[in-house]
Amino acid sequence: MNAAELRKLSAEQLKDKLAESRKELFDMRFRHATAQLEKTSNLPATKRDIARILTILKEKG
Repeated sequence: MNAAELRKLSAEQLKDKLAESRKELFDMRFRHATAQLEKTSNLPATKRDIARILTILKEKG
C-alpha cells in the first residue's frame, strides 16, 4: 500500500495492518533462511511498508 492509501485508514486499522506486516516479515525471514523464499525483493519492501505504517501512526498521534 502506498502512503495515501494508508492515511485513509483509522489508527486501529493501521495497527492491524502493522501486526499483519510484521508477521509476514517474520515468516519471510524463515523462508529466506531455509532457501524457500522465491522473491527476496519482498523482504525490503515489507520492511518499508512497516516503516511507512509506523510513520503514519506517529503522524496521527
